[in-house]
Amino acid sequence: MALDRRTLLKASAAVAGTGMMVDVAEAQGRAVINLQLGWITGGNQIGEVCAKQLGYYEAEGLDLRIQPGGPNIDGVAVVAAGRFEVGQVSSSPSLMLAASQDIPVRCFAAGAQVHPFSYISRARNPVRQPRDLIGKKIGTQSTAVILLRALLAKNNIAERDVTIIPIGADMAPLMTGQVDVITGWLTNTTALRVVTDPVVMRLWDTGVRLYALPYYATATTLERRADVLARFLRASGRGWAYAHANRAAAVDLLLKEFPNLNRADELEALEVMLAYAFGPKTATEGWGTMDPDVWREQIDLYAQLGQFSRRTPRLEEVMTLDILRMTNGNRPLIG
Repeated sequence: MALDRRTLLKASAAVAGTGMMVDVAEAQGRAVINLQLGWITGGNQIGEVCAKQLGYYEAEGLDLRIQPGGPNIDGVAVVAAGRFEVGQVSSSPSLMLAASQDIPVRCFAAGAQVHPFSYISRARNPVRQPRDLIGKKIGTQSTAVILLRALLAKNNIAERDVTIIPIGADMAPLMTGQVDVITGWLTNTTALRVVTDPVVMRLWDTGVRLYALPYYATATTLERRADVLARFLRASGRGWAYAHANRAAAVDLLLKEFPNLNRADELEALEVMLAYAFGPKTATEGWGTMDPDVWREQIDLYAQLGQFSRRTPRLEEVMTLDILRMTNGNRPLIG
């Protein structure tokens, strides 16, 4: 992640130029809460879309506005500069790296309990455990090379024992034999469909435990607008519970919000996404829960790999359980 204080200052200047208020504005008697994504809008927001369409945010006195990200939008910088109230990134390391650069954003809930990032091979040349990577050509995105290095370090495998090949987002290099292993998110079911005999090794199962789809806000928002964040989390949890119980109807609501999506693809992807949004811990602690020990492991591993150029952040600078505690008993207990 390229975010640093210079980037934040530029984002702050852009906010000032728009004349937008940093604090939550009031619109039609409801508190406006903008959710800044780190990607183009899609199925990852099905819970929020359901909550929005079904009036769950309105019932909490909120007006949710989903703000798309993309390659030219640094969502963390936008939220850190105070333009929008809540953000969501694809993976937890982005927030650790931001904290290490003195960018005051903290995670307050996790959208996925286990990260779906995985190493995918074929049955004729399978990789089922980390040691199977030795001698293999591994195709991975440039932004994911650090994840591979973390995996190798965690499992005492020398980087020279594998060949790293930069790839894009599709599975073609695996199918044509250019690589033996390829990386991707298991929730991207459309891309994975072309692999007829997949063998999957999840990053999480190799000992590198990262959170996916973490929600975050600035330290100021967490302090001054904790009640708004708690209302946001309660409504979002209800939306995800609805999607879990009413899958076809939830996808219909998603397509109403984003008509460019394909219904069959989203139905397939939702089945996978729900398996990551819910698990044993959400059955007892509620949707959105997270474990401080998982965060400590991540910080220690990234420090070991020399990823913190300025300093190693403290746990309390990266995440907080305050909003989860405020919503105990009000988030769905689904396993």
